[in-house]
This record gives sequence, C-alpha cells and structure tokens, in this order.
Amino acid sequence: MKASDLFVKALENEGVEYIFGIPGEENLDLLESIRQSPIKLILTRHEQAAGFIAATYGRFTGKAGVCLATLGPGATNLVTAAAYAQLGGMPLVMITGQKPIKSSKQGRFQIVDIVNMMKPLTYFTKQIVNGNAIPSVVREAFRLAEEERPGAVHIELPEDIAREETTSTIFEKHDIRRPTADKQAIASAIKKIESAKYPLLLIGAGANRKRVQNALDDFITKTGIFFFNTQMAKGAVDERNPLFLGTAALSDHDYLHCAIRKSDLIINIGHDIIEKPPFFMRDGEAKVLHINFFKAHIDDVYFPQIEVIGDIANSVRKITEKITVSQNWDFKYFKKVKEEVDKHTNQGQDCGDFPVKPQRLISDVRKAVPEEGIITLDNGIYKIWFARSYHAYEPNSIILDNALASMGAGLPSAIAAKIVNPKKKVLAICGDGGFLMNSQELETAVRLNLDLTVLIVNDSGYGMIKWKQKIMKFEDWGLDFTNPDFAKYAESYGAEGYRVSKTEELLPLLLKCLNSKGVHVIDLPIDYSENVKVLIDELFKLVCIIDPSADPPKEFEYKFH
Repeated sequence: MKASDLFVKALENEGVEYIFGIPGEENLDLLESIRQSPIKLILTRHEQAAGFIAATYGRFTGKAGVCLATLGPGATNLVTAAAYAQLGGMPLVMITGQKPIKSSKQGRFQIVDIVNMMKPLTYFTKQIVNGNAIPSVVREAFRLAEEERPGAVHIELPEDIAREETTSTIFEKHDIRRPTADKQAIASAIKKIESAKYPLLLIGAGANRKRVQNALDDFITKTGIFFFNTQMAKGAVDERNPLFLGTAALSDHDYLHCAIRKSDLIINIGHDIIEKPPFFMRDGEAKVLHINFFKAHIDDVYFPQIEVIGDIANSVRKITEKITVSQNWDFKYFKKVKEEVDKHTNQGQDCGDFPVKPQRLISDVRKAVPEEGIITLDNGIYKIWFARSYHAYEPNSIILDNALASMGAGLPSAIAAKIVNPKKKVLAICGDGGFLMNSQELETAVRLNLDLTVLIVNDSGYGMIKWKQKIMKFEDWGLDFTNPDFAKYAESYGAEGYRVSKTEELLPLLLKCLNSKGVHVIDLPIDYSENVKVLIDELFKLVCIIDPSADPPKEFEYKFH
C-alpha cells in the first residue's frame, strides 16, 4: 500500500469524518488518498480558520478535529490555532506537509523547522521518516489529543515518505478506563463539606468537557448548595437554576465575589488554571476543595488545601451518594447575593437607546436563540457582557474562549458548530475587529450551504482595549478604525446582509435570520459607554457586608487598582 493511503486508513480507523484546511503541492499524494476515502475534505480560506474549526469540532464531539496545511507559511499559519486548542483543552490533530527529506533539489526553499516550532504548543509533534511508522504515530497522536485533558498534536508527512510503499498495518483502537478517586479522599471531601458553614460550588471548564451535567445536577439538588461557574463552564448546569449565582466574568470585584468572600469552603469541580481566574485565593479566607482528573497546579492565586483526583463524574456521584445534608450549612447570605446578581445583571435590558447598549443586545439574543441553540463568541468586551449576563441552558450552548482568548475564532467556531449540530440554530457574535480577521470564511459557509447567522457588534474600534485604556486613565487614542459596508461585503460572498438602524429592529431581524436558510450577516452599531458605568464605576462602589453583627460590621470594599 502507498504510505499516504495507509495514513488515510489510519485516520479512518480513528473515526475521522472531516479534514479542514488548505493543501499544498507537498500534500498532493495525501490529497489523492483522501479523494478515495469517505473522509470529507472541507477547503477553508485560511489555515488559522481551519485550525479553529477543527479544534471547535473537537470541543463539541470529544473526538480530535483534523486540519491540514502545507509546509512553511501554511504550517506557520496553524500556530495560533494550535495554541487555541492546547490552552482551551480541545482535541486537535494538525497534519502538515514537507519537502522530500531523503533528497531534494530545492535547497532550503520554504523550509521551516515546524516540528520544533510546534513543541511548546502541543502534547506531541513528530515528523514521519518511514512509511511503516505511520500506524503508531497516528495512533499515539490521537490518543494524546483525546486524553483528559485534551489538546493539540502535530504530524509532519514529507512528500517522499507519502509516496513510499509500506507493508505496515493499522493499530487497533481500544477503550481506556479512567482511574477513580481514592475512597479515603472521597471520605475526606465529604467530611470537609459537611463541616463547612458556607460551602459554595464552582464549576470549571473540565466539568463542561467531560459532560458531567447529570452528576452535578444530582449533587446540587441533594445538597442545595449554591454554585457559580467559569466562562468556559457556562451551561454545564442549567443557569436558570435558582441556586445559580452567576458566571465569574471578572476575577474579582463583582457581586458574586461577595459570596466567595463569605464562603468558608469552595468546592472547585473541573478547575483549569488556563482560564482567567474566577477568583483569587487569599491566606485566611475560604478553603478550597479541588475535584478534578488531575492534581492542582499551585500558583499565587490557587493553592487548594484538599484534593480529590480521578474521573470527575465518578467523584461527584460518590460524594452525592454518601453526603448528608448538614444542619450546619447557612445559605441566607448567598440568597441575598443571588438577588443582587439578578438585579444588576438584568438592568437595562429594555433600554431602547440607539446605538444598542450591551444589556439590550444580550436580552434580544437570549430571546431569539432557542433553548438548544448555540452562540459562538469572538473575543472583545462583549464577551464579558455575555459571560456575565447571558444564561446558558445546556453544555456547549455558548462557545467562547477564555484561555488563549484569540480574536478571529467566532465565525470559524460557528461553522464547526453548524457542521456538528446541523439541526440547531447557530449564531456567531463577533466584534468588527475580530470578524475581519477571518471574514473570508463567509465564502466557506456559503459554499457549504450552511444556515448560519453572523452578528457583527460594530463600534469601529478595539473596544476591549479601549475599556482597559479607560481603566488605566490613559487618553482614548490609537484604537479606532473604519469598516467596510458589512451588508454589501456579505452580499459579495453570496450571503444576505443587513444593517440595524434602530434598536427595535434587532430582535425581529435575529428571528428572521435564524429561521431562514442560508448565511446572514447583521451589522449592529453598539454603544459601549456602559462599559465604564457598569463594569468600572458601579463595581468600584461595591461594598460587601460579610458579617453585619460584628462591631463594627465586617465588610470588604472592592476598589480597582
């Protein structure tokens, strides 16, 4: 068998359905082998976008997404996608080509050491130097990409190796049993929770990855313990639950952080320190119970005092089975925090001002998107607003990146979401800056006949950085730009284009687009003046009275530094 045919047979053995990317001349033997395979090649318009799509496919399915690029500039364009998958815990296999390694008449033309370039960004990176090594290299790459915690791997297939003859055979896949937590660790965790007075539950990205929703639901229902989540854990538990305190869109200084300061034990399930910290640990404050597949990585803001290591769902179930609802628990303060969170995060949702305010945007999107619908967010200040105020009802119903936090991922992520979930409504929400970083993938979406809506939040500037500039009391300078006519831009790709001219148009337009065939692009002018008012001025004044019976009352006053 030709080595490239064997390579594709190895991919089929791993259950690969799609390969996203842009082949080059060094991939042509592999391309011909894919042509004769049931695997579908989806051509993209940029390698970075191919990597984002493949990584997001992996996030949805738990199976490694696969992307393809040629050598040199094609491979270097995958760097950001590699980091996106590696930091975000998404299974991704990247395949790149290379000039012949046994003899070449082109000198060093286009040759970059891609294998070593990928080392800091992946779990595994290897050049195949013999066709007989293909089965073992592919099997090991997929095994590592799909482990808990998932991530990125890279295989380089030189063109002369791809056309070799090989007699090697495929490695059989086998299921892996995940280790369970030690009984003594479970018992210690139960004792710690039962003896706490103000236990609080934090759900992290790992809990969303492993689909432990049922186990978490059972624990929350039995114990009545209030919970909050990180940004990448949104939807791991239905956020309409009356015990939901909110999402830690900020690391400190928000209303739900009053509950954290009150708590004497934070039960941290599935925490991943790659995420922007949901809170800062401080000496003398709440103890932290770490429940995860891996032991904790200690740093200045996270140093748990007790750990339960093993399969997350299994650990939560065992704790739920044996825990006793304690008469010592006191949730009265958390109920007050819940009231404050709901009051403040819901403010301004009926505002009719134009350009549209973020609060009205979130309210209209939540009304337009059905319960099982999916939104994908690019990166910008609107991501904080959505993380803080948009309630997710199901796992992976809101796709955002709080690890690498790369711009340009919103539209490619939506393409992946629609490919994996063809019957669900999918809405990409992008800033004007992030959208134009991969806007060429509109052609990909149109060519694939996807039913997809893209909402461009337009402030003609880099809004997140302008917000930080304001916090630091610098002049508003250097971050503004002009945009094309996004409606005409969309139409030039064969999509439908719209521009919102008054606030009351937004919700009907969203409903129309989400319920219509084809690709639709909505240009929405946004007013970000509320960034300072709500996310700086209001929280600057926040005072949490933790113990009103003390003399004087024990309180924490949060201030930005």
